[in-house]
Amino acid sequence: MPMKSEDIVALIEEALPGAVVEMRDLAGDNDHWAAKVIAPQFVGKTRVAQHKLVYDALGGRMGGELHALQLTTQVPN
Repeated sequence: MPMKSEDIVALIEEALPGAVVEMRDLAGDNDHWAAKVIAPQFVGKTRVAQHKLVYDALGGRMGGELHALQLTTQVPN
């Protein structure tokens, strides 16, 4: 069963307080998502480390309940 965008956002916001998450359904099937995450926890971290924080927030759901996620991360302005 695909994950709802609201569930993805809630997991990320819970793990990364202060994060701003924008979701986009890439295929119209609630199974292929693009997420833009802006979070203060990303400051001073490499892009790979930023992505790892997001994947960790999803708690192992990638590749299962969450089929595909195109991820963009950035630090707040």
